[in-house]
Amino acid sequence: MNVTLAVKQYISKMIESSGPGMKVLLMDKETTSIVSVVYTQSEILQKEVYLFERIDSQNRDNMKHLKAICFLRPTKENVEHLIQELHRPKYSVYFIYFSNVISKSEIKALAEADEQEVVAEVQEFYGDFIAVNPHLFSLNLQGVSRGRSWEPVVLPRVTQGLTSVLLALKKCPMIRYQLSSDMSKRLAESVKQIITKEYELFDFRKTEVPPLLLILDRSDDAITPLLNQWTYQAMVHELLGLNNNRIDLSRVPGISKDLREVVLSADNDEFYANNLYLNFGEIGTNIKNLMEDFQKKKPKDKQKLESISDMKAFVDNYPQFKKMSGTVSKHVTVVGELSRLVSERQLMEVSEVEQELACQNDHSSAQQNVRRLLQNPRLSEIDAVRLVMLYALRYEKHSSSILPSLMEELKRKGLSERHRKMVQAVVEYGGKRVRGSDLITPTDAVAITKLFFKGLKGVENVYTQHQPLLHDTLDQLIKGRLKDSQFPYLGPSSLRDRPQDIIVFIIGGATYEEALTVYNLNRTMPGVRIVLGGTAILNTKSFLEEVMLSVGSGGDRTLGGGRQLSRR
Repeated sequence: MNVTLAVKQYISKMIESSGPGMKVLLMDKETTSIVSVVYTQSEILQKEVYLFERIDSQNRDNMKHLKAICFLRPTKENVEHLIQELHRPKYSVYFIYFSNVISKSEIKALAEADEQEVVAEVQEFYGDFIAVNPHLFSLNLQGVSRGRSWEPVVLPRVTQGLTSVLLALKKCPMIRYQLSSDMSKRLAESVKQIITKEYELFDFRKTEVPPLLLILDRSDDAITPLLNQWTYQAMVHELLGLNNNRIDLSRVPGISKDLREVVLSADNDEFYANNLYLNFGEIGTNIKNLMEDFQKKKPKDKQKLESISDMKAFVDNYPQFKKMSGTVSKHVTVVGELSRLVSERQLMEVSEVEQELACQNDHSSAQQNVRRLLQNPRLSEIDAVRLVMLYALRYEKHSSSILPSLMEELKRKGLSERHRKMVQAVVEYGGKRVRGSDLITPTDAVAITKLFFKGLKGVENVYTQHQPLLHDTLDQLIKGRLKDSQFPYLGPSSLRDRPQDIIVFIIGGATYEEALTVYNLNRTMPGVRIVLGGTAILNTKSFLEEVMLSVGSGGDRTLGGGRQLSRR
């Protein structure tokens, strides 16, 4: 179950099917993202694709010597663009691939438009999602809910995305959903409807244990997306923002031109692949080793180039050095910027209190620590507001809650009304009234003992004590203990055996911390394969935008700007 590989294979198949010769890849806004996350431009160039164009671009030249490979979402707009294209074809022949199921009537309309008979092939290739990591996918959607209900235009898109993942992985699953969330039930029913309607597509070879699709709601765990992160990929997304594997570094002080935007992809960056899930301390050591390795291998300025073979060896190695030098400067820049932000925003101190709020149950210590940090002039707005949010979620019903005075403190600090409104919005979105599961369990004697022993082994460290709720949910599911009363099956049948192939989908977005949980479970649970997906991949900033759009806080739309479906 590898979503990256599934999308890569689809794209390879498209390019190979068109045969030898020069090609243009014609895409829309979304399929451009889908392709760019799994393939670099240079990899595609090697497959004789020399041009990348958008179907909606008006000023494309006639190039009859090129074959066109069209990879498009099956939307009305795209079909309309294709019809216009086929009336006046710019390329010699067209191979058309839709990323999802397309209706017979639209196929008929395309056939009628193809008067010059330039279409060689029309197929459905189900790559209708962003494959972020091999076990992680996203639909890059924001503003998915209105209160506790689906934003009407979004449900069909999420259904399409999720069914395309199932088709790409060749799974026809049983479905379980979170009972406390009406949105989960609606999505489960919507997916089931497509499986029933397109039963021929889902007619895969039966496995001994059927695959399982588990649909969850972000509002059940609003704590995880609020925490600062300390593993490489998660930290980059939290502090710098990862968008389709790209980081915008243009605001970094003194940044060189060629590093203003860098790509982090585990597929073609060995250092990143090896350090994705390591914590910040280890990355510092590894970056130092990478530098030293580079110094050793770097061609000396006065390297002897006396014989032809010396020169040949130098030329052969040079591209490798160029690549290595690019990798070194990229990661040194990224890690350097993370370090600067950690010290500027005093994130180690902030994170320690966040972890205490998320994992411990000591109200008097928590309130003192939050108060102390709020008085620190170096505390950034986002960190101040997230600490108060975590306190509000953790001690929502506590008899001696000091939330009103913390809100006053935020006001005194000069935080805008918009930021202060977010605190209430987060409680409304993911507070006790909404949650279906026990996100916050009182620390009992057993848990304390576990913590104590963990402490003796030197807890990984105080900054990574927190486990997302997803960890417990999946642990219970794998052990066959996940309650049907909280996570019912859709339909009459249920799974008797331990599940093997599990696809988890979180409405409202997943996080890299949850992706790490899934990665670790895949490594340590033999025979179990898990893929995680979400409507988006969240960091604190995008999570709060999602919350504000969902709660619709007092008509204040400055965060997300409008109700229309926006795609990142």
